Amino acid sequence: MTESPAERLDTFASRRRDAALSPQGSLALINTQWITEPTDVWGAAGRWAPRPDGGSGLVVTADPDDGVTVDGVVVDGEVIVRGKDDPEPSVIQFSETVTGTVIAGDSGYGLRVFDQNSDDAAQFSHIDRYDHAPEWVVTAQWREIPGGAVMGFDHLKDEGQARDEVIPGDIVMEYDGETYTLSAFKAGKALQLVFADATSGVDTYSVGRFLFVAPHPDGTITLDFNYAVLPPCAFSYQYNCPLPPKNNRLPFAITAGEKMAMAASGPLHPE
Repeated sequence: MTESPAERLDTFASRRRDAALSPQGSLALINTQWITEPTDVWGAAGRWAPRPDGGSGLVVTADPDDGVTVDGVVVDGEVIVRGKDDPEPSVIQFSETVTGTVIAGDSGYGLRVFDQNSDDAAQFSHIDRYDHAPEWVVTAQWREIPGGAVMGFDHLKDEGQARDEVIPGDIVMEYDGETYTLSAFKAGKALQLVFADATSGVDTYSVGRFLFVAPHPDGTITLDFNYAVLPPCAFSYQYNCPLPPKNNRLPFAITAGEKMAMAASGPLHPE
């Protein structure tokens, strides 16, 4: 039997909740630490340092008693831990519930530490969302920019230092007699639209929301705001999320998609 749009959205919402609660889901992140010199990392055993050869990843030094395993082998001495930019990134385990990944950034490599039993995971109840709203499935126009354009996106923790992203084209949306030109950057095979609207900070997460879209061959692009999702920083303060640029801050209320990550007592992270 074919699912209705509302049923498909229910399935999507269930998968989103499961992903947030997974061992390396958004609720599990307890620390992100960039490694520029040998150092200890909060939440993780061992001593962590940059690779001296400049290759992908970090070097960890630990004793067997520390209980650190890399790719299933207990660390005894010094081991290279490959980053997520490597074709085969290393699998890091600190305990039954605590794991890690090495990520790449502008300043080198960092260690992310995940605890499936984090405070955020323990408090989490559900992802509050709007009911399916067919009126918020919007057909917009896609105007490709030859060669792309570079746009700076501020991030939550970057203190105004924008990060450049390539914008392959403009998304031109009509609403209530007005025209809005939106910017989305490449995210894998899709485009990531970071937006805010009149619900932001009122009914939905104040920082904004994400929508992943792809242009159609006929020059249109579907904006199904029912699939607007919360950024990872709505689940853990350890994430550093991109902020909506000025042209993606819409003056009307988009009453579709996810609203807030919820604890039993109210919003998990309202801001």
